[in-house]
Amino acid sequence: MQQKLFPLSSPFFIGTNYWASHAGTAMWSDWRPEVVEQDLQRLSEAGLEVLRVFPLWPDFQPIDQLYGGSGQPMGYRHGEQRLSDDAAGRAGVSTLMMGRFAEFLAIASKHGFKVIVGLITGWMSGRLFVPNALKGKSILTDPDAIRWQIRFVKYFISQTRSEESIIAWDLGNECNCMGEVASREEAWMWTSSISNAIKSTDSTRPLISGMHSLTPTGKWTMQDQGELTDILTTHPYPFWTPYLDYDPINTVRPILHATAESLFYGQIGEKPCFAEEQGTMGPMVCSEQVAAAFGRASMLTQWAHGLPGLLWWCANDQTKLMTAPYDWVACEGELGLMTEEGRVKPVLQELGRLKRMIAELPFGELPERTVEAVCILNSGQDHWAAALGSFLLAKQAGFDLNFQFEDQPIRDSELYLLPCVSGVNGVPKQRWEELLHKVREGAALYISVEDGYLLNFVELTGLTVENRSRRAKETEVSFEGAVGEVRIPLASPFRLEYRADQAEVLGRETADGNVAFSKASYGKGTVYFFSLPVELEMTRRAETAYRPDEIPYWSVYELISREQRSKRATAALDPFVGVTEHKMGEHTIVAVLINYSPDARTTELTVREDWTLEKAYYGAFPESAGSGTYKVALPPNEAIVLELGRQ
Repeated sequence: MQQKLFPLSSPFFIGTNYWASHAGTAMWSDWRPEVVEQDLQRLSEAGLEVLRVFPLWPDFQPIDQLYGGSGQPMGYRHGEQRLSDDAAGRAGVSTLMMGRFAEFLAIASKHGFKVIVGLITGWMSGRLFVPNALKGKSILTDPDAIRWQIRFVKYFISQTRSEESIIAWDLGNECNCMGEVASREEAWMWTSSISNAIKSTDSTRPLISGMHSLTPTGKWTMQDQGELTDILTTHPYPFWTPYLDYDPINTVRPILHATAESLFYGQIGEKPCFAEEQGTMGPMVCSEQVAAAFGRASMLTQWAHGLPGLLWWCANDQTKLMTAPYDWVACEGELGLMTEEGRVKPVLQELGRLKRMIAELPFGELPERTVEAVCILNSGQDHWAAALGSFLLAKQAGFDLNFQFEDQPIRDSELYLLPCVSGVNGVPKQRWEELLHKVREGAALYISVEDGYLLNFVELTGLTVENRSRRAKETEVSFEGAVGEVRIPLASPFRLEYRADQAEVLGRETADGNVAFSKASYGKGTVYFFSLPVELEMTRRAETAYRPDEIPYWSVYELISREQRSKRATAALDPFVGVTEHKMGEHTIVAVLINYSPDARTTELTVREDWTLEKAYYGAFPESAGSGTYKVALPPNEAIVLELGRQ
């Protein structure tokens, strides 16, 4: 079933990141409750139910450090006033601001909102906000800075934990942007310090990471955030995320972005994950109508893939503000779901409409989707590029995958994808043996390589490497696909010459006939090998995803997944249309078809003979074309939700 993260009635929640329309980040120092009241009324009427809010750090903990002769520290104050002897004073917290936050919560509750609190709001929209006493210090590693952060979160939570409108604590807004850390250990220590302070003060609510730009290796990892927090988050803006601005925003790559990245984070970090900030980055990227189409298709995709909800960035436009960061970052000004005057934009109308549609479906929460494959990411590679490429190719080929990292126990699956193996380390020996055991017992394994090294290569693939050299130029691979001969351009740093001893050759380099795509038996299982990094090519080249007829990389995945896909109740061999299946018992399946194209499409849906198409919950019932096939009409960037029954 869908991951139920919060006590909300909606099967899929929608919300927004909120700053008041009149002030942006200055909303607490320029407190106008009447404006907040109006903002929240409009957002509530449009269908939103969750707000992520930010007690700006220097407003709420306005400590100053005074100095004596030769720069000798003389203690902390609020301006010229000594800190009071009560709990607020010991924490350096402004009781005035705490009162304003309480007033905000009362307004939010009045309008039916649940609230996520981003506790350490030191980074926001391109500006660093820290208390005067901590300026110039390393916010993430300096002991004094960490001490005051701990004091702040403990006091803030102690004063607000009785508020029923608060449903989760968030470490803060992209706190890994507040400063540099020298190592993964320093990142872990900061996260652990703040996490422990939060959980020791309130263990009844989940703790959200609030981070972005996490990786499986490096300083800020999804595994460490998963260890120390309860919920992971992505901030999937196609404008900022690598490889996502290669295609128009209402096409498949940007539409799948939030879903692919959230599954990537959550499944490797082993915690639930959702898109905590999402948006288009405004009118220099697309029109309001295109933004609505993008938002619609992205929301439907997240829902169909088991994600719990999404938050848009942000509630209001901020074009009239003369304070930093708004006067120095032009792209921060027009990101709202509403204008400053309160005009609701089309994307908010679409999100609200879809939320109501999902809530009205008779089956409540959508069951988990059928997943045919596990994609194993390799330590030496560009993880995000390989993950995104695999996810795109699988969706276009008509099957679903989950992610894991190479050092995690190998999960059970009928099909394993090991894309773009890079570097000389290969896969850790323990996990490699686990994987080979599963293949010997009957699973299928697909491997592609960039410049990687693998143990047992000859035994596994039935290929012998005759020679190896650097490539001078890109090549072309041809093979027979489902719709005839496929020719795809590919680049790779190295060229290996292969001899097929015990392998069936599926594809060759067209220039010289070198083996590029092969199939071999391994025990009871099957091993597919592709000699070039097709997933990286899918990701790193512009226009590959939304021009699948011209650059049919997806045909590789269509070929390797035929046996697994044959077990689905439905099939739609259309790279512009994604399909998820959701079993509701032995005799009922819900199928969700999503058009990832900005154009209307009519696609052919084949229903397996032991299943019958019963009804359309959303969209028009497909037209029968005979022999278990149907013509499905999909408007641009839209979906259809079908029910199938077993005969």
